[in-house]
Amino acid sequence: MIPYTVNIKLAARTLTGALNLQNKTAVDWGWQGLIAQGCHSSILIIDPKTAQTIQVLERHKTNVVKVKWSRENYYHNLSSPYCLRLASGDASGKIIVWDVVSGTAHCEIQEHSKPIQDLEWLWNQDASRDLLLAVHPPNYIVLWNGDTGTKLWKKSYAENILSFSFDPFDPSNMALLTSEGIVFITDFSHSKPPGSTGKKVYIASPHASPAHTKPAPAAAPVPTGAKKALNKVKVLITNEKPTAEAVTLNDCLQLSYLPSKRNHMLLLYPREILILDLELSQTVGVVAIERSGVPFIQVRALHTFTANSSVQELVYDLRSQCDAIRVTKTVRPYRMVICPVNENNAALMVSDGRVMLWELKAHTGRAAANPSSGLSPLYSPVSFCGAPLGPNQKRIQDLSLNSMIGQTLIAGEAPPPSSNQQEVQLKFLLTGLLSGLPLPPFAIRMCPPLTTKNINHYQPLLAVGTSNGSVLVYNLTSGLLHKELSVHSCEVRGIEWVSLTSFLSFATSAPNNMGLVRNELQHVDLPTGRCFAFRGERGNDEPPIEMIKVSHLKQYLVVVFRDKPLELWDIRTGTLLREMAKNFPTVTALEWSPSHNLKSLKKKQMAAREAMARQTVSDTEQSSVESSVISLLQDAESKSEISQAISAREHFVFTDTDGQVYHITVEGNTVKDGARIPPDGSMGSIACIAWKGDTLVLGDVDGNLNFWDLKARLSRGIPTHRGWVKKIRFAPGKGNQKLLVMYTDGAEVWDTKEVQMVSSMRIGRNVNYRILDIDWCTSDKVVLASDDGCIRVLEMAMKSASYRMDEQDLTDPVWCPYLLLPRAALTLKAFLLLQPWSGTFTMDITQVDMKSVLQDPELSLLQRCLLVSRLFGDESDLQFWTVASHYLQSFAQARQLSVSKSEEAHAQSEGTHSSPQNHLDICHDILCESSYFQKFQLDRVHLQEVKRSSYEHTKKCADQLLLLGQTDRAVQLLLETSADNTSYYCDSLKACLVTTITSSGPSQSTIKLVATNMIANGKLAEGVQLLCLIDKAADACRYLQTYGEWNRAAWLAKVRLNPAESSDVLKRWAEHLCSSQVNQKSKAILVLLSLGCFYKVGEMLHSMRHFGRSALFIEACLKYGVMEAAFLDYARLLRSLGLREGAALWASRAGSAGQQLMEDSKFSKPSHPALIRHFLL
Repeated sequence: MIPYTVNIKLAARTLTGALNLQNKTAVDWGWQGLIAQGCHSSILIIDPKTAQTIQVLERHKTNVVKVKWSRENYYHNLSSPYCLRLASGDASGKIIVWDVVSGTAHCEIQEHSKPIQDLEWLWNQDASRDLLLAVHPPNYIVLWNGDTGTKLWKKSYAENILSFSFDPFDPSNMALLTSEGIVFITDFSHSKPPGSTGKKVYIASPHASPAHTKPAPAAAPVPTGAKKALNKVKVLITNEKPTAEAVTLNDCLQLSYLPSKRNHMLLLYPREILILDLELSQTVGVVAIERSGVPFIQVRALHTFTANSSVQELVYDLRSQCDAIRVTKTVRPYRMVICPVNENNAALMVSDGRVMLWELKAHTGRAAANPSSGLSPLYSPVSFCGAPLGPNQKRIQDLSLNSMIGQTLIAGEAPPPSSNQQEVQLKFLLTGLLSGLPLPPFAIRMCPPLTTKNINHYQPLLAVGTSNGSVLVYNLTSGLLHKELSVHSCEVRGIEWVSLTSFLSFATSAPNNMGLVRNELQHVDLPTGRCFAFRGERGNDEPPIEMIKVSHLKQYLVVVFRDKPLELWDIRTGTLLREMAKNFPTVTALEWSPSHNLKSLKKKQMAAREAMARQTVSDTEQSSVESSVISLLQDAESKSEISQAISAREHFVFTDTDGQVYHITVEGNTVKDGARIPPDGSMGSIACIAWKGDTLVLGDVDGNLNFWDLKARLSRGIPTHRGWVKKIRFAPGKGNQKLLVMYTDGAEVWDTKEVQMVSSMRIGRNVNYRILDIDWCTSDKVVLASDDGCIRVLEMAMKSASYRMDEQDLTDPVWCPYLLLPRAALTLKAFLLLQPWSGTFTMDITQVDMKSVLQDPELSLLQRCLLVSRLFGDESDLQFWTVASHYLQSFAQARQLSVSKSEEAHAQSEGTHSSPQNHLDICHDILCESSYFQKFQLDRVHLQEVKRSSYEHTKKCADQLLLLGQTDRAVQLLLETSADNTSYYCDSLKACLVTTITSSGPSQSTIKLVATNMIANGKLAEGVQLLCLIDKAADACRYLQTYGEWNRAAWLAKVRLNPAESSDVLKRWAEHLCSSQVNQKSKAILVLLSLGCFYKVGEMLHSMRHFGRSALFIEACLKYGVMEAAFLDYARLLRSLGLREGAALWASRAGSAGQQLMEDSKFSKPSHPALIRHFLL
């Protein structure tokens, strides 16, 4: 029979515990649907849907301070597949870009040796998705190629940079939060570093004598509480550093642009959240807490805009809050992350290693009436995935935040009578909890190894004794906590398994004045959780237990004390066999021998039973009874538990303080002394012993290892020069002679056959943590407990705990298409999107929670595209289909209302056909309908007008009102300028000009000439104002585009021009975005979608090789009939060429307009299949 080593395949992994303070900001929730969290020098990858840790990345040598998932804002295909890519930065300044699936580092980046302050992947251009921007202390921002690790450019600033934020509406704008204020950069580019040092501003309180004041309205409500206290100190942005007398808010915790509104910024302070309007440089919204309330530590702005924008201020109301957690000195909330795909899931990271997963749920029902609250009601939208909900269509109400709540109404306002909206209430629900290990130290012990006898019910369980007296049992197959048992009242010092389902653990209390302690030795039955004191009433006021050792057959237990003779117990009966005499030598190390006489005893018992069985049957009966039956009976008896009558002989060895080796034999109640071996002169005080087969290994306090070959009667001493040998253990498995050795500064693996070291780990060289305990979990993997609060399962080489995620054996299945091979992920996506080859939609190859919705025949193609983009966490797809779905339905609706309009008329109707209840969210900014965009801009300037507190604010409001065409109100503001102001004369003249302007030819010519001269001489803003006064906004837009102010030109076109002129301006902008210098074709496509240029969008998608998206888009266009104009034009072309049947074919596909063309031309409908096929091809 060929001998083999029994092994169970376990993935390398790390069980993590409490976080380090430097890990506080190291957490991110990516579009991929996974959470990355730093824990000391490791990075956890968590699946929030199933609350499982599916990967642990280990390569950093210091604490991880930042993690950032790559953005998914690009079209995915086989050359650009779905991938899990993560960037992480540590306290030593190293940045690592990871391939998370394989657990390997893609590249490593090092610039300085100080902690990375901030990280961000660039998403704003189509040329490359590998660009990574990092803040290296004290004052450098560096752009890296995250694929190659190449530095592209580096820029330094005068102040220490703490963090940065990009403007989501204009990627050339970014803000740096520094130690003294904020630096605004307006020329950021991936191709070169910013040319200027930026505009430095400060956040401060104005002086007591403001430059401009205005009386408060009489009808304004009297503020109370925190708002009253905050109104005493109006916050604004100044260009001058505040003086000592001014109140400086220098404890800003966080800075970020609002993703829901352009030119708005969010500032977080311990007791207030400020919303700044950057055009006005003034606070327009405040969220404050009472002085006695708990301070803020983090805020996250959402894309779904749910604030109430009133004339007075931007108001955020408290709609829901989760349950509070108990905060102590060691348990504090560190960070919160929000799901970027759906924005209705949150994860809270706690300092003790817990991850609390919350989901925001919408419950139908009216809230209790509370008129004093002033809260406007929330209503559920009447659409699903961007399309109106069918009468029998299935939906997922909690799919995303914008599918849970629609646009809010003003407090007290009732919904429209024709609306079937339902009022909803929001509630947080705790859907998952991940618990980490408690604080170290730990005592670990792996359960007995896998054998051929226990293979059917074996579980790889690891028992972890903690400092608080509990024992945690982990299943290393899944890495999840199997059971948590509160066993002791003090720190657990050691654990020994007595079977696959029970163990012994001991703990010692703090010593009293006499050095005596309370010893606790507990027997724990794992299936029932039953615990009992194994030593009974013993344990009070005695020397502490040093170790416990269970015999190889789990029959006997030796309890070793510090200054007291050892005790020998029978585990099966729980009786004390022998308490050694007082003159018994002091034990320094002890180990049971693996040899015993159980096999010979079983053979004797089997022979006796067989003889008895043969005597009970006659000779004739014995001949008729098959021998196999008797053997089966004997096998059944032999496989039963060891009979109480059988007590096998076992023996153990121990050493005393002089190094002498003693041999003790135990059989039943008999304890016999054996041979004594004198000490080896080359060895110091023996600290530990390991015994397997014919090999005995001793380790001493000086770092020497002595290998004894008992069969050959040879010994060999090896000085390791590593210091005290704390513990040694042999690997499980027959014939496996690997030895794990633990030192004070690390660990080693030795091959005792060859007497040579296999691998080594040393603190300061390989790792930065100290090892507390060791054990083998399989024949080729070790498990180490360390002082950073982690327990690591490592390969024998002890290099890294990262592993391939496809090797992981998870308890619950994980939905993450990014884990699939590229071809498999794209196949799954295509399967979910469209199945025109079958009459019904099937789900034979996948199982997801949304199966019933995806199989719903009423789910339209656009709804399916949006739903799948959320399932895949595809940022680019979600953005495209959100805009495409809205405008395809909008233009199709306009076409139904006015069939006779041409394609150009369709484009001109943009912005006029949508009702206020059916518009694109304002977070899409320029892409919104003109009517809604104009209304929002008017509301915004009115809010700015209310909040103005200086002449500069008033001037900006007047300028904005002039551009918006609100000349009457602009004149009123211009006339408010005080007489002692240096601009009094100019403002008065401007007011007269605006009031008296006429549309006559000479005056227009003069004003246009003046405006042109002003623009030519650098007065672009003033010249644009004059052109808008004479209704020459189209010329103003052309001048703005000529001077590179593309965003301002698009804004002006949306608020002042008619649809046709606005379309021309935006089309020129789209052409500019497609240029090689800008390379933002994806954004250009969104602009063209808002204009209804669907044919051009299809062409661009095809030219960009976005074949899947282009095919689905054209299919959607055909379903909604918005491309019939192209068919109509082609039919006219064919008619002009004399191809009457071909023209008839394409006219028949052009809807009612094509039908009219056929009637006018008196075509006959095409009937020849070959001809139809020819023209289709």
